[in-house]
Amino acid sequence: MNRRILTVLVALVPILAFGLLLSVVTVPFVSLGPGPTYNTLGEVEGKQVVDIEGTKVFPTSGNLNMTTVAQSDGLTLGQALALWMSGSEQLVPRDLVYPPDKSKDEVDEANNNDFKTSEDAAEYAALTYLGGYPEAVTVDSVTDPGPSKGKLESGDAIDMVNNTPVANLDEFTAILKNTEPGDQLVVDYRRKGGDIGTETITLGDNPDRDYGYLGISVVDAPWAPFTIEFNLANIGGPSAGLMFSLAVVDKLTTGDLNGGKFIAGTGTIDLEGKVGPIGGITHKMEAAVDEGATAFLVPAENCAEALTAHDDDLTLIKVGTLTEAVDGLKTYSAGGEPPRC
Repeated sequence: MNRRILTVLVALVPILAFGLLLSVVTVPFVSLGPGPTYNTLGEVEGKQVVDIEGTKVFPTSGNLNMTTVAQSDGLTLGQALALWMSGSEQLVPRDLVYPPDKSKDEVDEANNNDFKTSEDAAEYAALTYLGGYPEAVTVDSVTDPGPSKGKLESGDAIDMVNNTPVANLDEFTAILKNTEPGDQLVVDYRRKGGDIGTETITLGDNPDRDYGYLGISVVDAPWAPFTIEFNLANIGGPSAGLMFSLAVVDKLTTGDLNGGKFIAGTGTIDLEGKVGPIGGITHKMEAAVDEGATAFLVPAENCAEALTAHDDDLTLIKVGTLTEAVDGLKTYSAGGEPPRC
């Protein structure tokens, strides 16, 4: 064989081997970057993102976009290098996203549960802010299978148990703790849409307790006779809570919170309306800018990080509560100066 050809072939071996490594070998990293955004005042797949039925809903305009972080797992060495060199993606150790003691399915399920919890908290925080909706012992979820399946529903307000009024969770629990498995409980409730009813439920047993098992979780929460549905799927985590709450407030009040402008944001929210920090704030800000947002609602505890990637064209509105978020939006839309990071 010609010596020159042999030399070329020998030189190609490590190149081919490296190319194979780039395309086959996976790395223990996950990439994080800007994800899709969703206008909580708009529609997705023909449904209102925040759908309110059974009461007067006022027209809205502009955008209140929730933001997300996109992530990619199972990266090859070549993909990881390309994403790193792009400058728009962040590589983090996989264990930070998927702890080694949990499967990917378990992590995804936990994220989905967090998202559902954020929807409930968003509704309750908005109703608390609006006022006029007294607290009730509210069914948060019904265990399937369980004694209450087919009898009670998520969102039911429990008014009496065994003909005894229950005004809060403590009173409800006190009655339940005086029961045994097999006892029958008579529950009077109000249901969304205006229906009221009574159900007789035979209590089951549960190894975690020595009293009767009803098969529901309940919370003390403001209760409204209308329904609020959040129609976003496959969005994990709790960080949409603030933007969901704002959409509810905007739809149930006159005028536009955003003044018809394009606002984006993020933040967890609890039942009392406190806004909490989230991860990936800089990626979410980048996604917002790419979509055309002019202002971004930033949880107060994320302000320092947000400022590391500040874009002068994006007004960073600092929020610590739902009330502060509403006030900040109104100030900004009126041309004033809201609290900034």
